[in-house]
Amino acid sequence: MQILKRIGLVLIWFAGAVFIFAAANKNDPYLISLRGPGNIVLAAASIIAVVVLIRRGYWWRGIAGRLLILLWCLPSLSMLGAHASFEWRKRSVLQIDATPARSLGRHFVVGYSSFSEVSALAEKGLISGIYITKHNVVGSSAARLTEEIAALQGRRRAASLPPLIVAADQEGGIVSHLAPPLTKLPALSTLASLAPDVRAEKAEAFGRIHGQELAALGVNLNLAPVLDLRPELKRNRLDFNTLIGQRAISDDPAVVADIARAYVNGLEASGVGATVKHFPGLGRVRTDTHHFSADLDTPLDELEASDWIPFRKVLAGSKAQLMIGHVTLTSVDPDRAASHSKRVVDGIVRKKWNYQGVVMTDDLVMGAIYQRDVCTAVVEALNAGVDLLLVAFDGAQFYRIFTCAVAASVEGRLDAAMLGASEARLKGAFPAD
Repeated sequence: MQILKRIGLVLIWFAGAVFIFAAANKNDPYLISLRGPGNIVLAAASIIAVVVLIRRGYWWRGIAGRLLILLWCLPSLSMLGAHASFEWRKRSVLQIDATPARSLGRHFVVGYSSFSEVSALAEKGLISGIYITKHNVVGSSAARLTEEIAALQGRRRAASLPPLIVAADQEGGIVSHLAPPLTKLPALSTLASLAPDVRAEKAEAFGRIHGQELAALGVNLNLAPVLDLRPELKRNRLDFNTLIGQRAISDDPAVVADIARAYVNGLEASGVGATVKHFPGLGRVRTDTHHFSADLDTPLDELEASDWIPFRKVLAGSKAQLMIGHVTLTSVDPDRAASHSKRVVDGIVRKKWNYQGVVMTDDLVMGAIYQRDVCTAVVEALNAGVDLLLVAFDGAQFYRIFTCAVAASVEGRLDAAMLGASEARLKGAFPAD
């Protein structure tokens, strides 16, 4: 019995430390579930623990007992500190001088949970676009969202701001983030076995359906299609979230290119832009960039002859934008992910391929970037010629990421020539009405 009591006491100490860590880091993307009601539960649990410990006489059991009680007082204090820090950073961003803020805001597309909050950012010109997903359109809110987006676009025009980019992930198959209310179509991979003319016709029809429904909702940019080649079976055993094996169209570059190009044509015919992804490719990597860094060690000539064929064909034959993933192309730049590598973006995509369209990062709130040095990644991405920085999964991280960009601008660490060229590309892709 004495041993069980000691084990229980150790667990109480350990639980207290866990609560403190969770409270102090409640704004971390991995702890997003703690926000809102989760904060209340955590604070209430820590207060209850203090009351129980005092009632059981731990305050009178010497220094160790008092320290244990104080330990359980810290979660609430840590949570207050984390919340104050977040609110201070948010207020600082919202009070930034309008002119430089708008210049930097042109490069950010942000996910959100509160439309009123993100619309304030959009009206101030602190962001150029919003990313919507299922929780933004559940139930009757889909119709309301359409009206809100239309009104916000009007206010942007009145403020002489570029049209708002409204982006979504509607690939079909397992990534159908707006279905319902939109139609859930099969994955494009289901067309791979059809005759070439039939699959092209159906792929374009899929694109038209997605395009028409997205446009009716107010979305003007679809983050699709996926051009990564399908990986070998069980190659990536740590792919918990990307699930590229289920999303890839085919392992044949020609088939991927044909289906993707037809799908993009269907989107564009409906007035919705496409974003091909995830260059330089996820099919050969062994880890999931949602959580870990990932290396792509394949020689360039092999990639050019296989994995990159769909990217080059679709980009050359459409107005599609390009999403750069957080994979490190080791033969080109072993020190940083492609999403913020100048050697990859400017050296390969811009100069070698002569692609002058819009380049967007994958979500910066992914472990491969966010859990490392996201501030450095933001600055390097802008200086590499990336046009749009995506902050999708946890839009609240925008304030931290934007602060990084502002600090770099003030300190003269941003390449003015690169930013000017990027602004020109964005104006061309999203012209004023």
